[in-house]
Amino acid sequence: MKTCHPPGWKTRLQAAVFAVMCAVAVLAAPQSAFAQDAEAPVAEAVEETVEATEAVVEEAVAAVEEAVDGTEAEAVAFDSGDVAWMLTSTFLVLLMVVPGLALFYGGMVRAKNVLSVLMQVLVVFSVVILLWVSYGYSVAFTEGNAFFGSFTEKAFLKGIVADTDAGGLPEFLFIVFQSTFAGITTALVVGAFAERIKFTAVLLFAVLWATFSYLPMVHMVWSGEDGFLAHKGVIDFAGGTVVHINAGIAGLVAAYFVGKRLGYGREALKPHNVPFTFIGAALLWVGWFGFNAGSALAADASASLAMINTMVATSAGVVAWSLVEAIGKGRPSALGAASGAIAGLVGITPAAGTVGPMGAIVIGLAAGAICVWAVNGLKRLLRVDDTADVFGVHAVGGIVGAVLTGVFSAETLGGTEADLDIAAQVWAQTLSVLVTIGWVAVVTALVMVVVKLVVGLRVSEEDERIGLDIVSHGESAYEN
Repeated sequence: MKTCHPPGWKTRLQAAVFAVMCAVAVLAAPQSAFAQDAEAPVAEAVEETVEATEAVVEEAVAAVEEAVDGTEAEAVAFDSGDVAWMLTSTFLVLLMVVPGLALFYGGMVRAKNVLSVLMQVLVVFSVVILLWVSYGYSVAFTEGNAFFGSFTEKAFLKGIVADTDAGGLPEFLFIVFQSTFAGITTALVVGAFAERIKFTAVLLFAVLWATFSYLPMVHMVWSGEDGFLAHKGVIDFAGGTVVHINAGIAGLVAAYFVGKRLGYGREALKPHNVPFTFIGAALLWVGWFGFNAGSALAADASASLAMINTMVATSAGVVAWSLVEAIGKGRPSALGAASGAIAGLVGITPAAGTVGPMGAIVIGLAAGAICVWAVNGLKRLLRVDDTADVFGVHAVGGIVGAVLTGVFSAETLGGTEADLDIAAQVWAQTLSVLVTIGWVAVVTALVMVVVKLVVGLRVSEEDERIGLDIVSHGESAYEN
């Protein structure tokens, strides 16, 4: 931040000093017309005084200029390239949510519920953003215990101004970037219980779950070595545990509590608009560059590595899912390819900044292939109606990525971590997965119990048959 000075300050300074010089000259002038003999010495004295004063003025102006230049140089504490990249990354993550995630989920539900899903994604995201600046940022990124930071230290962004430094970035910029992570993580859960949940239940769930599941996960992993998982050496570059396993497990538990949709397992509940989902997936892929490469928090080599890894892992996920579908079902589907892209993106998220491109491809292939099984075979085994396969893609893909991060981060396999003990790191990554599953499952179950007691969970059977667009919002996406 440059220091501002009033216009013409140098001119006014010189004028003031000139006035002082004139005053000195007048006082030193002869006071009597009869002191003719003293005129020469006095004139010499006045001349010497003027010269000395001019020298003082020049030194003073030079000193002021040097001080101002130094102050300006010291005030410019932020690298403009880093700031520009993080502003762009924040916008890209926002693009992931609205319209990316909203369209991705909206296309997967039936026509009578599409507006309800768009509304849930948008409003949940907005509510969590307000929660984040109220107390969420403080809980996540201030000192506290191993699970929670302070609820009050930076509540309502107390003590933060425009040029407050946060690791080389303006703190407001770091706050808004991280706010998009909080918003999209909570919005991801919406896809698991879509088409049958009350709108008020969604909002209450979002507030409670973000407070007691998302915020402590951030603190445990990203707040520094005081965090419960951070001090165990867990690698989670952009949110494998914090975002994807967190949201996926929450979706699974919440779907159990809400129950299955009417007709689930007895009639086809097909996506009403696959092009919506396809476009949403494409927007998510674009936005994910901000999500992963932006997590470097700088425009540097780490961001570049995360960017190429995001590109190749996603491509591998698309190819793997399509191949598995072609082999298993005889033909690949557009919905499957779009889902494969998301699986690849989820898988590479924890590893984006620490594995090499070849390792990223392996992670993308593994995530794409395994997630096909998760949304088909595993989903049937669990007997759960996870509408948009939040668990099958985000939890399972996140687990695959988190564990393989411990393998391919090793420098010997193309990663960035020198002297990495692969076995020890894989154990640390596995522990982080287990802790995340346990914490999120318990918190989500408790939250769902509270929501059920306070506002209830499901709409009535009649309302579900009519559709949530009309029942919850009084409008319809399409005219019959």
